[in-house]
Amino acid sequence: MFSRSKTSTSDGVTPVGETPDEVTPTPGTPSDGTTGGVSGKGRPTPKRSVAQAANKRPLVPDDRKAARKAAREKARIDRERTYQAMQTGDERYMPAKDKGPVRRYVRDYVDARWNLGEFFLPVAFVFLFATFFTQRYPELSILVMLGLYGFLLLTIVDVWLLWRSLKKRLVAKFGELPRGLVMYTVTRAYQLRRSRLPRPMSKKRGSYPV
Repeated sequence: MFSRSKTSTSDGVTPVGETPDEVTPTPGTPSDGTTGGVSGKGRPTPKRSVAQAANKRPLVPDDRKAARKAAREKARIDRERTYQAMQTGDERYMPAKDKGPVRRYVRDYVDARWNLGEFFLPVAFVFLFATFFTQRYPELSILVMLGLYGFLLLTIVDVWLLWRSLKKRLVAKFGELPRGLVMYTVTRAYQLRRSRLPRPMSKKRGSYPV
């Protein structure tokens, strides 16, 4: 009885005079039927996981063999530099245990002195070698061993006298002393002079440091 003057579009019916191909696309909706966002450069925006994977860098060098070779070469150069420093007395490249004026004074004092301890190893080898020829004579073997222990006792007394006189000089010159000097002194006193490192700076004995 009543007629509708306008054609309704709410039920999906195309308005009169328009075809389905003339429908204007909604802004932001892809018109080519594809899904996914497109960046302003004309290519799809990568996912976050893909971008993070692309930004990762390896924690180790690609050429591990070359890296190991370079590390070995650097270690060799450092060892040679340290060895040369021990020969020439250049404290810049010496180990930390040998650096400083106090330890240099200790080395110079020990090197200037005749120490019984530096002869202990050669004498000990002689005594031990002698025991092979005295095995048939127990009394003589005992005398050889007592002689070895007696010489060891003499070296201990000698190094004690060395430290007592050296300590007085160190306290008078430097005041408070760092730790570890006793063992540093004893170790050097029991080494053969020609085998000591750092090398003795004076070739002759008797030149005590001032």
